[in-house]
Amino acid sequence: MPIPDDLARRLAADGGDLGRRALEAFAVEEFRAGRLTQAELRALLGFGTRAALDAFLKARDVFVAYDVPDLDADRRDLDRLGL
Repeated sequence: MPIPDDLARRLAADGGDLGRRALEAFAVEEFRAGRLTQAELRALLGFGTRAALDAFLKARDVFVAYDVPDLDADRRDLDRLGL
């Protein structure tokens, strides 16, 4: 169902991308509900690293467990990015 034009203009008045905001809100709720994995969420939203996804989630008060395999994956991501 499309958003009425006048409402869309008002919601986008702050200069933000309304479509992106809607996608992010939807994706976060799907993740919270367990219907998306971290990897799927990361791919859907286009984050290059787990750290970027983690920062995005923390900004929305979504916290996930972090263990040694997660650390190893982050190290591989950093190596891949040359950091």
